[in-house]
Amino acid sequence: MYGENARPNTQEPPGLPEPPVPGTLVVDTSRADRVAEFRGVAGPHWSLRPVGGGREWEAEPRHVRPALLIEQLRARTARLNARSRGEVL
Repeated sequence: MYGENARPNTQEPPGLPEPPVPGTLVVDTSRADRVAEFRGVAGPHWSLRPVGGGREWEAEPRHVRPALLIEQLRARTARLNARSRGEVL
């Protein structure tokens, strides 16, 4: 018979990732891989802020991943370049 030797699926579905330490740079994949700073947990969402400051937004944890070193470097360099041009951050 079909399924006679099949084992039941007792494995838990993958849960949500653990929130990072506030201040950690992450990437929001739902917003075109935008690099942001993790600010905290707001209910079921994570609160993120642009690296150079600005308006915070909320993202679903499943759409957030740790930023690669090259992404961190690009974000920090862009902020420093804007500051050197005298832009308001």
